[in-house]
Amino acid sequence: MRPKGAHAAIAMPRASETIAAFGEAQSLRDAAYETIKHKIITCAFQPGEYINEAAVSAQIGIGRTPVHQAIERLALEGMVDVMPRKGVIVKPLSLDQILQIVEVRALNESFCVRLAAERADHHEILQLQDILSRSAQWIDVRNSEELMLLDREFHGVLARASKNNILADCLAKLHDRSLRFWFVSLDKPGHHRNVQEQHEAILAAIKARNPDAAEAAMRAHIEDFRNNLMRNI
Repeated sequence: MRPKGAHAAIAMPRASETIAAFGEAQSLRDAAYETIKHKIITCAFQPGEYINEAAVSAQIGIGRTPVHQAIERLALEGMVDVMPRKGVIVKPLSLDQILQIVEVRALNESFCVRLAAERADHHEILQLQDILSRSAQWIDVRNSEELMLLDREFHGVLARASKNNILADCLAKLHDRSLRFWFVSLDKPGHHRNVQEQHEAILAAIKARNPDAAEAAMRAHIEDFRNNLMRNI
């Protein structure tokens, strides 16, 4: 018998178990977020479509709680709207909104490539070259999804090459919000090749350590994207 007034020992989780559980939860949240975001970006979830958390959870094989948390994060980033008593709706395509995003990208990415022309290291330049080599393989077959993902990777490396983490984080969010428009504005003959040539011009300026040329090439790239949007939306 326990001595009078004694309390039963409470089994506390070990620190390593708590960390592991937290890591697993974080991993599931991140996986749900990336999977749902990819479906929105590639228009597997159509603009204006209502999506159901339970159905999404079953479709992607991740529990309801991580899916709910992922959707809340996507709502904060402006990719979905949570409608009381109605559900979750994928943000419709808005020309005004994307043009505002393009304006902000033009300002910030132009500054980013100026920094990259001054600060990019050898490894980052090799990464950019490799991305362009892989992109060239998909152009002839016009695989928009693969090219979109490589475009995201190219701009991500550029952002990291600026050596400014705050700027890189802002640009990642802006670029993700732009990617849905790939399937609207860049699926015409010749458009993918134009993007490839524009990326090559940006890389050439960075390799030459020429900030002015890098900025001019980036502005031309974003202006072409804006013009395509105006013609196709």
